[in-house]
Amino acid sequence: MNLGLQNKVALITGAGNGMGLAITKSFLKEGAKVAGGDLTTDHLKDLAPADTLHPVTADLSTKEGAESLVKEAVDHFGHIDILVNNVGIANYKDSFLKLTDDDWDKTLQTNLYSMIRTTRAALPYLRNQAHASIISIASESGHVPDEFAIDYSVSKAGVINLTSALANEFGGDGVRVNCVSPGPTRTHMWERPEGMIDMLAEKFTMDGEKAVQHFAKNVRQIPRGEIGRPEEIAHAVLFLASDQASYINGAELPVNGGSIKYH
Repeated sequence: MNLGLQNKVALITGAGNGMGLAITKSFLKEGAKVAGGDLTTDHLKDLAPADTLHPVTADLSTKEGAESLVKEAVDHFGHIDILVNNVGIANYKDSFLKLTDDDWDKTLQTNLYSMIRTTRAALPYLRNQAHASIISIASESGHVPDEFAIDYSVSKAGVINLTSALANEFGGDGVRVNCVSPGPTRTHMWERPEGMIDMLAEKFTMDGEKAVQHFAKNVRQIPRGEIGRPEEIAHAVLFLASDQASYINGAELPVNGGSIKYH
């Protein structure tokens, strides 16, 4: 299937690693041009030439960072066709009472306010394009609260709700707005020290990989018995960004391997 993304300009937040890096690589493979923003962009530097990929170092948890990313993308490529709100963090703590105001603020600023600010800055440019699209990365945790990251779950519920609101307001302007809700996905947030794998290993008192398998099979009850890969999320994002999804607006696409606990 030809997705028709060649020479489209995609602005991707959190592009420097994990799911965002997989999304960036997928757009480049389809012939799109990418402005990729993140706190660190080392993994982006050698992926593609400057006329195809423009890495931007920005703190997307701040208003200034979001606005500067959009400005740099437009200055470099001239316009934006696609916005992917991907940047996100997870602060793994096993109780609501362990979360401080600083924890809540950091999570909401990064996961929800970054979407608000980047979308607000990008919309004037997106509305100038014939077939523009916004795709935000939500989570199944927006429906089923994650006991290890309650603040994360709340932020992703906000992403889902805001997606619907934006689709209603700007769909008539030719800007489709959708979100992808991944299930458990093997990213740096899982694999880093004190990340989700370590949390599961401690909770289930077993080796990290065995704990992940137990979580996938017995807790999330994913039929294939394993968590997802970033590339699988990226494929869903590509489809929603393409003209093949021209009549899809205001949708939430679950990409969770069929986790029955999601429903």
